[in-house]
Amino acid sequence: MDKNDTYYFLKLKKAVASAFLERHGAPESIKDWNGETIVLFQEDLFEKVKTKVSEKWFYTYFKNESEKLPRIDMLNLLASYVGFENWYAFKTSLETPKKKKSVKKRYLFLLFPFIVFAILYFGMDKENEFRFCFVDETRNTPIINEPLDIKIIKDHESPIYLKTDSSGCFTFKTKQDYLKFVVQSPFYKTDTIVRYIDSNINRTVKLSSDDYALMLHYYSNGNVKDWEKHKSQLNDLIAEDAKIYQLFDGNMGVEMYSKAEFIRLLTIPTQRLKRVKILNKTMRNEKIVKLKFIIK
Repeated sequence: MDKNDTYYFLKLKKAVASAFLERHGAPESIKDWNGETIVLFQEDLFEKVKTKVSEKWFYTYFKNESEKLPRIDMLNLLASYVGFENWYAFKTSLETPKKKKSVKKRYLFLLFPFIVFAILYFGMDKENEFRFCFVDETRNTPIINEPLDIKIIKDHESPIYLKTDSSGCFTFKTKQDYLKFVVQSPFYKTDTIVRYIDSNINRTVKLSSDDYALMLHYYSNGNVKDWEKHKSQLNDLIAEDAKIYQLFDGNMGVEMYSKAEFIRLLTIPTQRLKRVKILNKTMRNEKIVKLKFIIK
């Protein structure tokens, strides 16, 4: 057996041991396997490739250093046991890296400056900057009347609390490639946002208004002026001939609302308003022309 054969067969024996250890507990070195382990291996080999080897064969070729290779049919079966088509395919898988290695050595000195640069560049403590701006989902306008509360969620750390600025946005820098935060407001529904830096191009976050909380605030504070303003904003936002549909759970049918009926629904703080959820809307010339909602 020449040196190459010795090299490949030693690699095959290690691969056989690794394949066996994936399903059984035993010492990593085949030389340390006892009689019980050898029996388990014989059974495992038969289960996978439908062949058996004697204990004498095992000691000759695996426990000891043999001066010759097993028969080619056994080499093919052992190669199949570790996931290759045959002995030749197993050897080829080892030869390819060896050939590439010599080429790498030849040109390594040319790549060295680039390797050093990459290590320095990527090894630096780079920070990713995230910036998010918030808009009202129904009105499609920036939320700037009142700052929103932002809670940054960090792994294994206490949360960080921020507020949006006068433009309805906030900025945060982190070494992580993603940002997870909770946005809260008295008049908008709480939402948890997760964004990765690669998707940070789309930095606008739409929030669903909590109309129940808003109208309750107007009524409880006797704020007639703001209530009338809210009603006027809805009137301007919705087209006169808008088609407004209420959908029911379980495909129980559809009910149509007029513009006035829908505005009345959104400007009286009843428990029903608390359960209103806008499903989708169609805008034209900055006015809602079609809207679907459901009352949960």
